[in-house]
Amino acid sequence: MAARTDLVALVTGANRGLGLETSRQLAAEGVTVIMAGREWAAIEAAAEGLRSEGHAVLPAVLEVTDGAQIEALRKKIEADFGRLDILINNAGIITGEHFGENSVRHIAGDALRQTFEVNLFAPIALTQALLPLIEKAPAGRIVNLSSILGSLTVNRGWDQPGFSDYADFKPTAYDASKAALNMFTVHLAAALRDTNIKVNAAHPGWVKTDLGGDAAPMEVVDGAKTSVALALLDADGPTGEFIHLGEELPW
Repeated sequence: MAARTDLVALVTGANRGLGLETSRQLAAEGVTVIMAGREWAAIEAAAEGLRSEGHAVLPAVLEVTDGAQIEALRKKIEADFGRLDILINNAGIITGEHFGENSVRHIAGDALRQTFEVNLFAPIALTQALLPLIEKAPAGRIVNLSSILGSLTVNRGWDQPGFSDYADFKPTAYDASKAALNMFTVHLAAALRDTNIKVNAAHPGWVKTDLGGDAAPMEVVDGAKTSVALALLDADGPTGEFIHLGEELPW
């Protein structure tokens, strides 16, 4: 890849949690990071915090389900940089208090639609809009934030050592949206396999964030490492894979 100081990245959901830490770690590598978030005050405050640490970051308002905001951001990136080297589709949601109403017996259509809008349809729309700019990069990288809970193999593994802990936890809407995002990752990687663009899905781990909760065993600094590594892959790195901390996961 080009020198990292020449790289431009966009991270969605960057005002807190994994998105904020991913932005910090990329910026520490010399990448210029566009930090996108839904509300200006929150994303500007997050960006100012990283700028105070000496990092080159830029805040941007983006509600990922808003097509007009996607187009406005695309135009700004094109005008300011002419290309985009790295896209990290980090923004995501999980619905349902304690996930009870997210179970397969009770999941409501509205919860399914809301989850798929943010976790699947939005990253597809954003990726499609920005792909012409990524194609202009010397070595484009697309990272889709997935979850081990989107693995069909793991979800079926309630009687298999190593899988049973995850397999017994089934927020249906979230799991289904991440499984679909994994499929999009594979299809996009296949479509771009003869180009200089690599597309991968990242499982950050069970991380202490607003989504992961305080019981999670991983700190945010470690949860961001997979996305950052996939964003900075060399030319011989993988594409079309599902990765956690350098290890390939089962689809």
